Amino acid sequence: MVLEIAQIEVKPGHEAAFEDGVAEATALFRRAKGCRSMKLHRSIENPTRYRLMVEWETLENHTVDFRGSPDFQAWRALVSNHFAAPPAVEHTAVTTAGF
Repeated sequence: MVLEIAQIEVKPGHEAAFEDGVAEATALFRRAKGCRSMKLHRSIENPTRYRLMVEWETLENHTVDFRGSPDFQAWRALVSNHFAAPPAVEHTAVTTAGF
């Protein structure tokens, strides 16, 4: 399992519209090959900062399958107008599971 973490800064005043766009995009992620889950977290200290957490079966499910699909273009159409800057995206794998 691979966890995609995208840190997204949105334009001030766009928070609700961005969250609505992400909620609408849930169906796109749900049907994406290898996508196990998708969650959006909002920073308490910095309310225009979000972290999108997406679990993928493989890295390629995100970087090749999803990013190469029309659904990725639909995702970006729903949310990119609200970005203050391009998202910072990284992928992680679990090394230790405490509990």
